[in-house]
Amino acid sequence: MTHLLPALPYDYSALEPHIDARTMHLHHDKHHAAYVAKLNAALAPHTELRGRTASWLLLNLTKIPDDIRAAVHHNAGGHVNHSLFWQAMAPGGRGAPTGSLAAAIDRSFGSLGNLKAKFVAAGTAVFGSGWVWLAKGTRDDAPLEVLTTSGHDNPGMKGRFPLLLNDVWEHAYYLKYEDRRADYLQSSWSVVNWEEVTRRFERFGGTAEERWENEGGHLLSSTT
Repeated sequence: MTHLLPALPYDYSALEPHIDARTMHLHHDKHHAAYVAKLNAALAPHTELRGRTASWLLLNLTKIPDDIRAAVHHNAGGHVNHSLFWQAMAPGGRGAPTGSLAAAIDRSFGSLGNLKAKFVAAGTAVFGSGWVWLAKGTRDDAPLEVLTTSGHDNPGMKGRFPLLLNDVWEHAYYLKYEDRRADYLQSSWSVVNWEEVTRRFERFGGTAEERWENEGGHLLSSTT
């Protein structure tokens, strides 16, 4: 069983002018593809792990042999996070927070504007490479949170379920924005796929493992 690079759900230039086509080519075809290839290479000698989803591997690192644990951590994380990231965007944006999602945003942050400001500030402040997230705790009544992770860590590793994310590794923005990470994060609100954020919020339920395995099937199509 082999992990696969998911196709982009839109053309490389579809997110212009907010994210340029050259960045999308390099980001998807080079960086994400490399994570998938290196994950498959790490798993090749370990037949007992080749049927596991990338999300399972990332959330069960203590069950991964020592000799490949670092490689699986980095590359499964890169694969999972980027697969979520492509789906979190849409040309021209899609939808808007409504209903229970809008209510949860208001309860947790006071307004959508406050959420955006907190998200941009958190992502701008990440030291080095990482991700910024809108996530939910494991309880049904848990508030929404803005949090950050370093490298290719994921909120699932901290008992959170991701709803929205943005990549603050330099390869995600440097060709267009150079060192202006805050400008990139602010501009990216114009391409947020709120329909996907809503879908993820409304599907929240069940055990943490069930949520992740469901998401693996929906977003990754990661094995064949």
